[in-house]
Parts: sequence; structure tokens; C-alpha cells
Amino acid sequence: MTSFPLPLPDTVRPIRALTLEHYSEGPVIDLEGNLYFSHGTSISRVAPGGEPTVWATSAAPNGHKVLANGEHLVCDGTEHGVLRFDPEGGRLGRAAGGRCQDLEIDGPNDICLHPGEGFYFTDCLPGKGAVIFVDLEGKQSVVARHLDTPNGIVLSADARSLFVSESLPNRVTLIPMAGPGRAAGPPRVFADLPRHPDSQADGKNLPDGMALDRDKRLWVAHYGMAAVQVLSPEGRLLASYDTGMRCTSNICFAGPDLATAFVTGGDGEPSPGGLVRLDVGVPGLPILPAGG
Repeated sequence: MTSFPLPLPDTVRPIRALTLEHYSEGPVIDLEGNLYFSHGTSISRVAPGGEPTVWATSAAPNGHKVLANGEHLVCDGTEHGVLRFDPEGGRLGRAAGGRCQDLEIDGPNDICLHPGEGFYFTDCLPGKGAVIFVDLEGKQSVVARHLDTPNGIVLSADARSLFVSESLPNRVTLIPMAGPGRAAGPPRVFADLPRHPDSQADGKNLPDGMALDRDKRLWVAHYGMAAVQVLSPEGRLLASYDTGMRCTSNICFAGPDLATAFVTGGDGEPSPGGLVRLDVGVPGLPILPAGG
């Protein structure tokens, strides 16, 4: 039995919070409730009830998380690494990149934290992508390889399941975990996602960023489908919410009780990007570690 029932999809309308010049990605909140998102070469910050201001820049900022000490980790595929920023947006260097075992890190895409242990990120390559773990000392290790365009990534609350969206196969994969950075077995398909009626067209159904709610349901931003798909803890499709943006890219829960979903994306370059609010009334799984 769920504690927080899902609203009916036809009762949730996408509310355009911002229209942006560029396609947007990487929404995340910090310990003060500020919302960050990437667009073009910029990362903007929006205080609760405030207006967006540019917080930092990099070549192609994407997935983004905030550490307990207030520092930020940002994936940048063009810079081939995970970048570190201080709380005010000053660049501190790289948290990951270069060579990891026998792999050369090429396209970091999205990231999730393993509180008190390190972080995971996806290296998004067709057919030969990987999931990489970085511990608190900065040591990198390969968790899974030979994934097909691994994109979004989230860790379950008990840290025993790592979910990865594989974009080109249009599916979500589950990696069972034995401990920080250690897989308990091979990846398996958790869920195949709905397909666009014109399934032969490129870019029509590509799962991207993801988030978990407090009932262990997985919310998947579905690029090309103008939707967020919600999956049960067993991988069954429960609901599909319209985002009003064909190229939906990522999602995070924010606001009071983390019960509002903020969604990034756009309609594809050169069309404008956007930030959309979905008032779902369902609390997300907290992703922020305790303040340092």
C-alpha cells in the first residue's frame, strides 16, 4: 500500500516556470532550497520565490548534485569530466575524469550520491557506456560496462539498487549493489518504456534523467515523448505525466515537502528550452546529504 497516491494524469497540468534560450538539463536543489539547472554553457540558480541568475559556467554542464559541505559536482561531457564548484559557483577543479581502469572517461552525463561514501556517474556512449564510482578519496572504479547510452542514474534509499536509464534501447536497467561501488550481480532490465507511435524516427523515445519518490516509485524524464513516466518498485508503468516539452530531459523534487516536480528540457535546438513545474503533491526521496 502506498503512502502517497499518484494524482490522475489528467489532473496535473505542466506549468511553465521559465522559458530559456537553450535546452535545459540537470535540475537539483541545495540545502537552502535553491534550484539549479543547466542551459547552454550556463548553470543558473533560482532562490525560492526569486528570479534566475547565472551561478557558474562550463562547456556543457549536465547532471548536477550538491555535497554535504556545500560543494557541487557537475557532469560535463565536452570537458570529459565531473567538475567541482564551490557554493558560490567558483570552479575548484575536477572530481573525476581521465582514465578509470582500462576505460578512458569520455562523456559524463548524470550523477547520483552515495551519502558518506562517494558518487556514481554515467559515461554516456552508444554500446560501450559505463557506470563509474568515485570514493571519498577520489579513487575511480568501474561498476558496470557495455551499457547502451547510459544516461540518468539514481540510487535506492537502501543503496542496494542502482537504476540507470539506457537511452537508445528505451529502457531502465537495475544494477544490484553489494556495497559502495561494488555490484552484486550483472545489470538487468528493470523496465522497457512506452514507445512513440512513430517508433522508427530518431529521438522519439529516449529515457533521460530520473528521480525516486518516497514510495520507491521511479520517475523517468522521457525525451521525445513530452512526458515523465512513473514506474512501480517492480518496474510496472503506473502513470504518464505531460510535461509540455517534447524533449523532456530531467527531473527533481523541490519545494515544501519536496512535493513539486521540476522538469527540464525543451523542444530541441534551436527551439527554446524551459523549466516546467508539475504540482504532483507526491514527496520525492531526499537526495541531499546532511549539511557538513
